[in-house]
Amino acid sequence: PAVHDGAAVGVMRTSQRVAIRVRVDPVACDAYGYCAELLPERVTLDEWGYPIVDGTPVGADLVDLATRAAAACPRRALLLERV
Repeated sequence: PAVHDGAAVGVMRTSQRVAIRVRVDPVACDAYGYCAELLPERVTLDEWGYPIVDGTPVGADLVDLATRAAAACPRRALLLERV
């Protein structure tokens, strides 16, 4: 999976590697916590269960997990964007 213009898309061509970053839409988020379960390397939860993302680019080893976490969000509040 890859990221194109902020949305998850099909397989990325190897010559077009892009760095992605995880962010949260705080208005859309309802604190389900799936993102922290699926991507604990980049997402933690505050005391109310809302996600906190560290903002660092996601490494190639975590792109699949980040894509899965964004897709699993019931409110589509976890977003992937190009860096």
